[in-house]
Amino acid sequence: MTSLKTFFISGVASGVLLSASLMPETASAAAVAPIQLAIAEFLDVQTKGLPGQASYSIGAINTSGLPDDCRNLNVTMDANARPWGKTHVNVRCTEGSTWSLYVPVDIHVLVNYVVSARPLTAGQIISETDIRQRQGDLADLPQGILTDRAQAIGQLSRTSLPADRPLRADMLRQPLVVKQGQNVKVVSQGAGFQVSSDGRALNNAATGQVVQVRLASGQVLSGIAQKDGTVAIAY
Repeated sequence: MTSLKTFFISGVASGVLLSASLMPETASAAAVAPIQLAIAEFLDVQTKGLPGQASYSIGAINTSGLPDDCRNLNVTMDANARPWGKTHVNVRCTEGSTWSLYVPVDIHVLVNYVVSARPLTAGQIISETDIRQRQGDLADLPQGILTDRAQAIGQLSRTSLPADRPLRADMLRQPLVVKQGQNVKVVSQGAGFQVSSDGRALNNAATGQVVQVRLASGQVLSGIAQKDGTVAIAY
C-alpha cells in the first residue's frame, strides 16, 4: 500500500509542534516539510514582538509541479499585510530552482484590551475607574484597539460611548494644555543659554504638538507645547 504523509505545524510563541498524518508521497511533496519549517521559523520571529500570547497555524502548501532541488528558502510577509488573523506569507526559492508561492497562515494573539467600564461623555477625561480590561484575540478586535490602561488614562473621549465599548486610539485624544488666545510662557533654550518670554497662543495644542505664539514684539514663533502649558523652543 502507498504510504501517506501530511504535516500540520502549529507554533505557540515559545516553539513549534509538528504532527504527521498520511497523504501520498510524491517527488514534489518531499519539499513540503522544509517549506513548513522555514515558515515556522519566520513566524516565530514575527510573533515575538506582538503584544500578547501568540499562536499560529500554517495552511495547506501546494507544491505540485515544483522542482524538489531548492537549496535555500526565503519567507516574507507583505508590508501592508495584517500582522495577525487570516493572512499569508510569500515563500521563494533563491538557490537551485527558482519559484515562489503563497501559503495561508492564521495568527492569533491573546491580549488584554481596554473597554469602558461605564458610559463616557464627549470631552470627559478618562480616569482609572472609567475603564477595565477584557481578554480577547486581536484577530477578532478592531484595528487600533488599546491594550494598555495607561494608553487611555488622562485622555479625552472624542464622543459619548456606552459601557463595555472596546476603546480604540482614534476614539480618544490628549487634553489641550494650550488654548488659542491663552497667555503662555515661551522658553527658548540652546547650548549654554535659556531665555523666557511671554506671548499669546495662536492655536490649540496638546502635549507634544506644535503651537504658534505671538510675542509682545509681534514676532511669531513656533514651539512644542509642554505638559505644564509652557512652549519650548530648542536651538
